[in-house]
Amino acid sequence: MIASLTGQGNNARHACRFLGVTESGYYAWRSRPTSPRALRRIFLAGEIVDVHRASAGIYGALRITAELRFGRQIVVGHNAVASIMNELGIKGLPKRRMPRSARVGGVGGPDLVRREFRREAPDELWMTDITEHPTREGKIYCCVVLDAFSRRVVGWSIDSTQTTVLVTNALGMATRRRDPAGGLVIHSDRGVQFTSWAFSQKVREAGLAPSIGALGCPYDNAVIESFWGRMQVELLNRKSWKTRIELASAIHDYIELFHNSRRRHSALGMLTPTEYEDRYFRTHNAA
Repeated sequence: MIASLTGQGNNARHACRFLGVTESGYYAWRSRPTSPRALRRIFLAGEIVDVHRASAGIYGALRITAELRFGRQIVVGHNAVASIMNELGIKGLPKRRMPRSARVGGVGGPDLVRREFRREAPDELWMTDITEHPTREGKIYCCVVLDAFSRRVVGWSIDSTQTTVLVTNALGMATRRRDPAGGLVIHSDRGVQFTSWAFSQKVREAGLAPSIGALGCPYDNAVIESFWGRMQVELLNRKSWKTRIELASAIHDYIELFHNSRRRHSALGMLTPTEYEDRYFRTHNAA
């Protein structure tokens, strides 16, 4: 109430009497400069809102703190960020995903990964999988190839049908971009697209080692399942999509402009996939 008073004389005296404070104390309060702590909190609030908006409302306190530290070189604690976000009434998206369907192929193969997804360098283990999502025109299917080391999507493909062409196109993009050395393992589930002759031939031509998880076990491809879960929450389920082209364009932007280059991952020490790979190559090129 006092903060709204700008007049002198009777108004100030009545307000002070009502609130039980002295007039001298009121005038001292009015002339006192804003404390450094309050100024910093105001500054942080602006930065937090900016980061939250830049993430399209996806980031919660953990990733906003990481972006402030690593992206903007602002040292701040997670609890302070969470407190300011609570005051501002903003929050990130929850961790949740919708179920998806898949057809299972009858061809077997070795599991060369056995749920050990950690790798020490890029292009040692790739994982691939398909997801689907509806539009008013009909479903759209997306296949990605993900590098286990950096969580970077190295290849992807989108189509209106779930065919072998969908997965071979994604693999083709990955091999053109990365030109991997022989011995790289590519891991998939037992979907009919990944057990097809065409995909197997593409894998052999690229000099890759195929690996297939157990029947009906999402944990055998947990890293890419986690990627789908994030994309489901952060993009696919946030609106109703009118056309396939609209959704395909949004998926492109999510993968190339957000996930690979801007999204901070807890598994990477809150670096982005691009930053994580850049740090690896700087370290090993300098050695």
